[in-house]
Amino acid sequence: MRILLAILSLGLILGLDACTRPADSKKDDDSLRTTDRGGNEFYTCPMHPSVRSDRPGVCPICGMALVRRSVPSEAAGDVVGSLEEVSLSASQRVAANVSTKAVGRGRFIHTVRTVGVVDFAEPNQATVAARFRGRIEKLYVNFTGQLVQRGEPLFEMHSPDLITAEQEYILALRAREGEGADASAAHDRMVAAAEEKLIVHFGMTREQIRHVAESPEAHSSVTFQSPIRGTVVAKEIQEGEYVDEGTLLYKLVDLSTVWAYLDVYEQDLRFIKRGQRVMMTADAYPGEAFEGRVAFIDPVVDPQTRSVRVRVVMGNAGEKLKPQMFVTAVIQVAVENVLIVPPGAILFTGKRDVAWVEVKPNVFESRDVVVGVQDDEGVEILGGLKEGEMVATTGGFMIESESQLQQPASPASVSPPGGTAPPASKQK
Repeated sequence: MRILLAILSLGLILGLDACTRPADSKKDDDSLRTTDRGGNEFYTCPMHPSVRSDRPGVCPICGMALVRRSVPSEAAGDVVGSLEEVSLSASQRVAANVSTKAVGRGRFIHTVRTVGVVDFAEPNQATVAARFRGRIEKLYVNFTGQLVQRGEPLFEMHSPDLITAEQEYILALRAREGEGADASAAHDRMVAAAEEKLIVHFGMTREQIRHVAESPEAHSSVTFQSPIRGTVVAKEIQEGEYVDEGTLLYKLVDLSTVWAYLDVYEQDLRFIKRGQRVMMTADAYPGEAFEGRVAFIDPVVDPQTRSVRVRVVMGNAGEKLKPQMFVTAVIQVAVENVLIVPPGAILFTGKRDVAWVEVKPNVFESRDVVVGVQDDEGVEILGGLKEGEMVATTGGFMIESESQLQQPASPASVSPPGGTAPPASKQK
């Protein structure tokens, strides 16, 4: 009987222990587990902040171990969701290498780099055309590319009309001379009219007309001279050829001054002004620079390249620059009294440009900014920041990552209590 009572007592004790142990064990496990429900800690992937879990594990997307993060317990979920500030501890700031600098004003040297092509200077071109019908008796300039001086003979031309006009001039002179002191104003008008006809219609010079007046008879041909110093870029005649009035004979260009047409993109157009100094280089002359000045800015944007053509006038000593030669141009523009931040202070995300401003010690606020020109030294700020504000110049990407991790979990991204991380999305 005593043995039976002892066995029953032992079974009762073991049964009670078996009933109570799982509850205690579950309580202990729950005390070690951190959840979002009623708590302030959760587990997330540093690379995929949308993955959140209430227990340790690995990220189902990249396989990285989940890390524990906390949300301020005193802030309500809807309040935390609207926060745009990121708080860093002293150790986090050091680990992220976050440094700040005040937004200041200064002088910004913006460099516009572009390419262009050399062309003739339009005012330095001259066209020689036939003034009357006739035959080319002789060519003094007989090939394209020949350099001629102003007043140098180009060709001789014979014409019956020219002979008639010269004879009229000689007869008017003799008629006036025959009258002697009794010559009337009518004789003077006849001589002046005949002389003007030779100059205007036949293109003769005063010197040539003087030779006609001194000769006993009219000349059968007249020599035409170059109107400018330049290079022959077109020759359209041959000796012995008959030409009509207005026929193009020569085209001359003075290459001592040339134009360069540059293509400037729209974003740089506000920095281009007439009279600006432009430095250009050409592959044909390594290490040598050519200086010019902006003379004209095209009022129309090219719809294909989205650029504006800018004309630069430049001296061409030695005629080194040849038409249709490619050049690289540099225009440096001083922009005064503008807001400037270091290049590392701006995060270019593609959709917006962001700067992190330290509003309180170790507390950073995200700002959308409008940037202007930039180079290796700094970025021009057109809006979003004020002078004197402290911006993060290094560690901005770490602050951006921390801001994503400190955002509260959305209902779709938080695993149910006791669950695991949400399954990874299928990727094609």
